Amino acid sequence: MTGRERRRGPVDDLADPVGRQRGSTGRDRHLLAALAEARDLPDGPPRLVELERIAAQADAGGDDRSAVEARLALIDTALLHGERWRLVEPVRRCLAVLDRRPELFDDAEVDLLLRHQRYAVEALLGTPRVGLDQVRSVDDLAGRIGADAEAVAELRCRIADHLGDEPTAREWYDRWRAAEPDPVSGCPGCAPARRAELLAGWGEWPAALAELRAALDGTVECTDQPERALTAALLPWLRTGEPERAAVAHVRAYRRHRTERGAFAYLATHLRFCALGGHPGRGLDILADQLPRLDHPHDDLTAMEFAAAGALVCALAVDAGLGGRTLRRPAFGDRPAAELDVGTLGAVLLGVATELAGSFDARNGTGHQTGRIAAWLAERPVGSAVPLPADDDPATAGDAPADDPEPGELELAPLTLSMITDGLDRRGDRYAVDADGTVVGRWGTAVIQFRRVGERGEILHARALAGRRLPAGRRAEAYAFCNAWNHDRLLPKAYVHELGDELLLGGDLSTDLAHGVAPAQLTVLLDAAVTTGVAYADAVAALP
Repeated sequence: MTGRERRRGPVDDLADPVGRQRGSTGRDRHLLAALAEARDLPDGPPRLVELERIAAQADAGGDDRSAVEARLALIDTALLHGERWRLVEPVRRCLAVLDRRPELFDDAEVDLLLRHQRYAVEALLGTPRVGLDQVRSVDDLAGRIGADAEAVAELRCRIADHLGDEPTAREWYDRWRAAEPDPVSGCPGCAPARRAELLAGWGEWPAALAELRAALDGTVECTDQPERALTAALLPWLRTGEPERAAVAHVRAYRRHRTERGAFAYLATHLRFCALGGHPGRGLDILADQLPRLDHPHDDLTAMEFAAAGALVCALAVDAGLGGRTLRRPAFGDRPAAELDVGTLGAVLLGVATELAGSFDARNGTGHQTGRIAAWLAERPVGSAVPLPADDDPATAGDAPADDPEPGELELAPLTLSMITDGLDRRGDRYAVDADGTVVGRWGTAVIQFRRVGERGEILHARALAGRRLPAGRRAEAYAFCNAWNHDRLLPKAYVHELGDELLLGGDLSTDLAHGVAPAQLTVLLDAAVTTGVAYADAVAALP
C-alpha cells in the first residue's frame, strides 16, 4: 500500500455512522467483498471497469460509502496510469456525496478529494476528451478553498493561456505569484517551473530565468529538481545568449528524463533545444530513442507537443543534409513496424500534431493551439551551435564530485531506472529492460517485474507472477489461497487473474518514494520484493 492510498475494511464498516435495513452499518457486504476483490485485480482496464460497476451498484442501492470507496480506488488507478481525464466524473460524484453527507469523510479524505478536483480540472488542459464546461469546476473549487487560493489562481491562469487569452492569463499569473501556498496547490518546488514554462511561452526569457533561480541554485526541496528547472531554462538560455549553459543543462536533465515515465512532458523542450541550438543529429537520436513513447503518452497535449517538436527536428535535419537517415517506428495496434526516412517521419509527426491541435481548437472554439504549433514549426536555429558535453562529462553531474557522480549509499535521490538496475547488478541478478522501462527477471519459479509508476515515477512497483498456473475450475481454491496468504503475510499482496481457462496467481508490492530513496534502502526493497515474490511463487507451486 502506498502513502497515497487509504483502504477501508471490515473495521471501517462497523464504524460507518449510518444504519440501513442491511445491518447496523448500512454497508452492503456483497459490495464490500466485490470491492476487496476489485482492489486485488491487476492495474488496468478490467480493474477500472469493475470499480465503475461496483460504484454504480452502490449508487443504486443507496450505499454511499461503498460508492465513494469504489470511486476513490478508481481515481487512484487512473492516476497511476496518467489518465486524468477519467477523474472528472468520479470526482464530481464524490463531491456530491461530500456536500450531502460530509459525515462519511474524514479530514484526510476531504483534502485528498480536493487535490483530485484540481487534477480533474487539469485534465481539461491535457485532452480534448474533457468538455470545456469543466472550467466551472474551478468556481466550485474556489468556493471550497477560497477565491484567492493559489491553486485557483494557477488554474485560471493556465486555462486562459490554453485558450489563447494571454491578457487574462497574465492577470491571473500576477495573482498566482502573490498567493500563499495551500494544500491543493501541489508541489511548491515545481510551481516556479510551471510559471517559468508559461513565461517562456510568452517570450519572457529573463523573467522565466528569474523564476527558476532558486531551483537552479539548489535551494528548492523537490524530487523533480533541478532537472525540471534545467529543462525549463533551456530555451530562455538559448534566447538570452547563453548556449553553453543550455548545452550542459540539456545533457544533465535528459540523462534523467530519457527513462522516466512521468517526464514525457519535458521531451518536447529537449527536442526544441536540439533543433534551435543547432543539434539536429542529437534531436534525431532522441527521436529514435523516444518514438515508442508517443504511442503511450501522458496525455494528448504532451503527445501534440512531442510530435510538433519532432517534426521541427526532422525539418531542420533535412535542411542540414541528414534526410537520408532512417528511424524505426515500432508496431502499435494494427500499425506495422516501419523504417522511415527523416522527411517521411517528419510528415507523420506533423500530421499527429496538427490533428491533436485541431481537436483542442474544435473543443475550445479557438485557433490557439494550431497557431502555437505553427509558430513552433516556423522557428529556426538561434546563433551558432556550441559543442555538447559528453554524457559522462563531470560538468553535467551537478554538484557531485567528478569521481563519484552517483548518489552515496545513504544519500536520498529521486528513484530512477538506473538505480533499480544498479541495485539488481549489485545483487548479481540477470534481467531485461523492455521498451517502457519495466525491468523483468526470473528468480526460481517466479517472474518478477520492477517499474516506476505514479505521476513522477516516484513509486517503486514490484509484481511477482507465479510460474505455475491453475485450471479455471480451481477458482474457489485459488481465491481461498490468496485470501489466506493476505491474512497471514504482509508481502506481497496476492491476487488471482483469470486468463480464459487458466488462472494466473500474482502478487504486488508498491512503495511510495516521493521523498527520494537511498541506494542502500533501495537494495533492501529489492531484496524484500525478490524474497517474498519467490516465497509466494513457491507456495503456489506447492499447491496440490
